[in-house]
Amino acid sequence: MKIKLDTESFNIIGESPQIREVFDIVGRAAGSQSTVMIYGESGTGKELIARALHLNSPRASKPFIAVNCAAIPHDLLESELFGYEKGAFTGAVNARIGRIELANQGTIFFDEIGDMPPPLQVKLLRVLAEREVDRIGSTKSTPVDIRVVTATHRNLEVAIEEGRFREDLYYRLNIIPLELPPLRDRKTDIPLLAGYFLNQFNGAGSTKTISDEAMNILVNYSWPGNIRELANFVERMVVLSIGSTITPRDLPDKVLGEVPKEKWTSLKNDSEPTGNPAQLLQQSLKQSFHVGIPDEGINLKKLVEDFEKELLIEALEKTGWVKNKAATLLSLNRTTLVEKLKKLKITNPPV
Repeated sequence: MKIKLDTESFNIIGESPQIREVFDIVGRAAGSQSTVMIYGESGTGKELIARALHLNSPRASKPFIAVNCAAIPHDLLESELFGYEKGAFTGAVNARIGRIELANQGTIFFDEIGDMPPPLQVKLLRVLAEREVDRIGSTKSTPVDIRVVTATHRNLEVAIEEGRFREDLYYRLNIIPLELPPLRDRKTDIPLLAGYFLNQFNGAGSTKTISDEAMNILVNYSWPGNIRELANFVERMVVLSIGSTITPRDLPDKVLGEVPKEKWTSLKNDSEPTGNPAQLLQQSLKQSFHVGIPDEGINLKKLVEDFEKELLIEALEKTGWVKNKAATLLSLNRTTLVEKLKKLKITNPPV
């Protein structure tokens, strides 16, 4: 049975063919009890997809328990998963229910299952086969009713060949494989995601936007950290960028160094601007600040101040923040430049 996903409720953003294919598989698999294995690079949103499977399943009102097998020390992972009885080992002063039992009637999500140590893989295999848990120090088994979802960024077939992952467990878990595409393979979703994160990180009274030129650079960047890296990047730019529009000048060298300057073009694929420097400046003003009066009007003073600030900072950066040279570049007196810097609260960047 295929169900319609409420993707907005758990922040899955995207309209590309690649992510729509993922939505289709989730919609078909969510209503079943089958185990799902989610593959994907770090930062692609594997836990969001796992939660989507749970929230769109008959178990939605029951617990969703997430376990990161790579984040919990191996010597503690067994007690975290299976629990223990009082007196099972030194320090076990009270009995504790493990996370597998906590997920009873719900869904348990094993993130980074490829990092689970082999001894625990054997115990997990028994849980999947018998649907019961043995707490550490217990003489009896506890039945559990769980739906299992796992995720990994590793190639488990290679891990099997190297003896790091059990083949029989792999076939138990890999019933419905689901591959999450990296962000670089779903470029059309990058503006949507960037817009979502802008809305999320813009503070009270802040309405920062990203210029078309800067957005085109972001679209062409490879995003090795995927969506997580994009979210962190947008938050940093909202905090550190000067002015109401994030432009290529605000982008870090890491991004600018990877994307050639010939790709610094508008997403609208407009023809290259022509004309003398004054005409080009006028075109830049329109493109950067979207001049054109809407029905609700504009704040002309703020628009002009933002553009003036952009020019002042660019002149200072071109001259190494030497005010005399920057004033000459802008055909201003040094005192006039200093007054403008004070008025617009522009200070030298920290060394």
